[in-house]
Amino acid sequence: MQQARAGDLDAYAVLVRRHAQMAVRTAALLGAGAEAEDVVQEALVKAYRSLGRFRDGAAFRPWLLRIVANEAHNLHRSGVRRGARERRVGLDPSYAGQADPAMAAETAELDRRVLAAVHGLPERLRLVVTCRYLLELDEAETATVLAVPRGTVKSRLSRGLAALRRTLTDEGLQPDGAEVRHG
Repeated sequence: MQQARAGDLDAYAVLVRRHAQMAVRTAALLGAGAEAEDVVQEALVKAYRSLGRFRDGAAFRPWLLRIVANEAHNLHRSGVRRGARERRVGLDPSYAGQADPAMAAETAELDRRVLAAVHGLPERLRLVVTCRYLLELDEAETATVLAVPRGTVKSRLSRGLAALRRTLTDEGLQPDGAEVRHG
């Protein structure tokens, strides 16, 4: 980081390689959809220009993801059309290699339903659930990325998970993923 802050482009390229995949996934899950790579490109340029304001001792990843989140929000706010986001964002690429096609199809359907339920949450709850569970950020990283206090992350996460539980139960899914058989 020190080298990148001193203007070493190769050092910044190392940081980009380490965090680009997570940045693209973050942008996609926060609403950029097919525009995720463009959002990340813009965020990386802004991050490079802002290296002088990067706080010594701070973690680079949450700082970069905060910039990505801002850019994704800007894209959404500007009214750029987003289509079929759920089809473009794969939660776990290993599903494609499952030996049992029926199991793979069932798992993909469950993922689709859970992702649709997450996207149905109010934005402030959706963002916290996305950061914590889809991007696997810890509470502190989530707080940094969303620029909210850690306590806010905890309370929104609690409300978001409760809302997801209700939605999935209403759709006939148990919180553990099993389907409820009616009738």
